[in-house]
Amino acid sequence: MSPELLSILVLAVVFVIATTRSVNMGALAFAAAFAVGGLVADLDAEAVFAGFPGDLFVVLAGVTYLFAIARANGTTEWLVHASVRLVGGRVALIPWVMFAVTAALTAIGAVSPGAVAIVAPLALGFAAQYGISPLLMGIMVVHGAQAGGFSPTSVYGSTVNSIVDREHLPGNEGALFLASLVVNTVVAGLVYAFLMRRGGVPSRVPERAAATVGSGAQPEAATPEEPQQEPTGASVPEPPRLDGPRIATLAGLVALVVGALAFDLDVGLTAITIAVVLGVVWPATSKTAVAEISWSTVFLICGVLTYVGVLDEMGTIKWAGDAVTDIGVPLLAALLLCYIGAIVSAFASSVGIIGALIPLAVPFLAAGEVGAVGMVAALAVAATVVDVSPFSTNGALVLANAEDVDRDRFFRQLMIYGAGVVVVAPAVVWLAFVVVPGIG
Repeated sequence: MSPELLSILVLAVVFVIATTRSVNMGALAFAAAFAVGGLVADLDAEAVFAGFPGDLFVVLAGVTYLFAIARANGTTEWLVHASVRLVGGRVALIPWVMFAVTAALTAIGAVSPGAVAIVAPLALGFAAQYGISPLLMGIMVVHGAQAGGFSPTSVYGSTVNSIVDREHLPGNEGALFLASLVVNTVVAGLVYAFLMRRGGVPSRVPERAAATVGSGAQPEAATPEEPQQEPTGASVPEPPRLDGPRIATLAGLVALVVGALAFDLDVGLTAITIAVVLGVVWPATSKTAVAEISWSTVFLICGVLTYVGVLDEMGTIKWAGDAVTDIGVPLLAALLLCYIGAIVSAFASSVGIIGALIPLAVPFLAAGEVGAVGMVAALAVAATVVDVSPFSTNGALVLANAEDVDRDRFFRQLMIYGAGVVVVAPAVVWLAFVVVPGIG
C-alpha cells in the first residue's frame, strides 16, 4: 500500500472513530499527524507543526470569545426577544423569526451548534405551546444557522476563506456567503410552504394561548364553548432592557462586521480586541467568557488542518487531486466531491469535512477546468445544508429539545428529511454553482 493511500485511509478512520466513539476529531487528527508524519513520512515534530493554522486559531478563538461575552451579558437573549416582538406574536411568522435569529447569531460569530443550542429550546417550546410542527420549527432553526454560517465574520466562513487564502485559490467571500444564504433560505421556504399546507402552523389558536406568545407561559386548554381567535396582535413581553454592556456589545458586533467588510480588518484580531475592551470595562459579565470559547471546535479544526498539512508535505494532496482529475470528466469529479462532503457531513463534523475536502480538491481546482469560487461554494453548502440529519450535532439538538412528541417518529422524520437533502442538495448546488457558467 502506498504511503499516500495509507494516509487517506487514516483520515477516514479518524472520521469514523470521531463519529462512533465521541472522541474529538481534532485530538485524533493531531495523533494521526504525529503517527503518519513520523512513521510513514519520516517528518520531525517541527515539520508536523508547520501545518498548524495559527491565523485560523486566532479567528476561531476571537469570534467565539466575543460571542461568549454577548451570551453572558444577555445580548443574545435581547436579540431573540426583540425579534419575536417585531412580529407582534403572529404565530405563523414565528418559524421565520427563529430562522432569522439563528442566522444572525451564526453570521456574527456563533458556532452553528452553539446558535442552535440557544434558539432550539425556545423555538421548540413555541412549537409545543401553539401547535406548530416541531419538524418545521427544527428545520427552520437549523437552516437558519447555516444561512448565516458563511458570512466573513462567521466560524464556517472564516474557516473556508482562510483555507482558500492558504491554498492560493481565487476567493470571493461575498459569493460564498450569498450561496449559503440563498440555498438555505430557499430550502426553508419550500419546507415552510409544504408543511403549512399540511397544517404545520395553525391558522387559529385558543385566545388565551395567543395571549402568552413569547411569554413562556403555558396556555390553558380551550373548552368546546370557547371561540377560536386569530393569533394576530397577541401580546408579547418586552425584551430584556438594553443596558450599557448590551449596547456596547451590539456596537462591537456592528464594528466587527463593518471592519471586516469595509476595511478588510483581520476578523480574529478585531474580534479579540473588541472582546478585550468589553472585558476590561465590564469584567463581571465577561470573566467567564474565555472558558466558554468553543475550544472543542477550535481543537477540531486546527487538528484536522494540521493533519492536512502533513498530507500536503508528504505529497498526498497532489496524489489525491491527480486521482480526481484522472476521472477525465471534470464536472463529474466535482459532483462526486459534493456528494462525498454531504454524505460524510451528515454523520460527522461539517467544518471538519470542509477543512479536509477543500485542500484535497486544490490540485483538481488548479487545473482550471472547474471554477474555484463556484466549486468551493458548492462544497461548503453541500457539506452543511445536510446538518438537519439527526446524526449531526444540530439535528441531535433539535431532537433533544422537541417537546410533546413521539421521539421515535420524530427521529424518523428528521432522518427521512436529512436523507432527502443528502440525495438532492449536492446535485442542486453542483448545477447552480459549478455547471452554470459565470460562477467561477
